[in-house]
Amino acid sequence: MNHLILFDIDGTLLRCGPQVGPLFVDAMAQVFGNYRKLDGYSFSGKTDPRIVIDLVGATGREESEIVPKLAAMRSIYLGNLERGLRREQMRLLPGVKDLLGRLSARDDVLVGLLTGNWQGGAKIKLGRFSLNRYFAVGAFGDDGINRRDLVPVAQARAAKLCGREFEPQRTLIVGDTELDVDCALAAGVRSMAVTTGFTDAERLHAAGAEWVFPDLAQAASEIEDFVS
Repeated sequence: MNHLILFDIDGTLLRCGPQVGPLFVDAMAQVFGNYRKLDGYSFSGKTDPRIVIDLVGATGREESEIVPKLAAMRSIYLGNLERGLRREQMRLLPGVKDLLGRLSARDDVLVGLLTGNWQGGAKIKLGRFSLNRYFAVGAFGDDGINRRDLVPVAQARAAKLCGREFEPQRTLIVGDTELDVDCALAAGVRSMAVTTGFTDAERLHAAGAEWVFPDLAQAASEIEDFVS
C-alpha cells in the first residue's frame, strides 16, 4: 500500500440530524451538572473532548478539573448514543458507500478515519450504515483534545499496520470543516473538503483546501486520480 486516505465522519460521510445533541447534553449534565452553551460556539470539526472542555469551562471550571471526568462523560454518552441513535433520522451522504467500496478493494490504498468522535461513537454512527468494515485504521477523540493531535496518531497506526510510513504527498485527509483542512496543513499532508457539512466552499478554499467538492460523489474521480 502506498496511499493513505483518512475520512472525517459527521458532515463528510453521514449526517445524524439534531438527535445527537440532546444525547451529548444529557451525558454532560449527568457528569458536570450545570453548564451553559457558548454564544456563537461552533461544534464543527471539534473533538468530543474539546467540546466538553469548552462548554463546561464556560462555567468557570478549570481544564484540570474537567479532563479527569471525560471518561465518565464518554461512557454515559456512548450508552445514550447506542440506545438513542435512530438510523431513520440519519442520512448517508451521496457517493459514500460506492467510493469506500472501491477504495477498500484496492491493494494500494489504506482507508482510515480521522474524526473528533470518541471511537465508540464513531463505530455506533458508522454501524448504522454498515460502514465500519471499510476502515482499517483511525484516530479519534480518545487520542487527543485538538484535531491536530490526531494526525500523527493515525499516521503511526497506519505505519504499524503496513510496516511502512506513508509519504505526505500520498496522504489525504477528507473532511467538511476548516479544522479538517487545518490539521492536514499542520501535518504537511494533502486535504480535500466537501460542502455536505456546515461550511461553504469559499471558506474551505480560504482555509487552504487543495480540492473542494459539493459531495463525495463528485469528489470520487479526483480521489481515484490521487491514488492512481
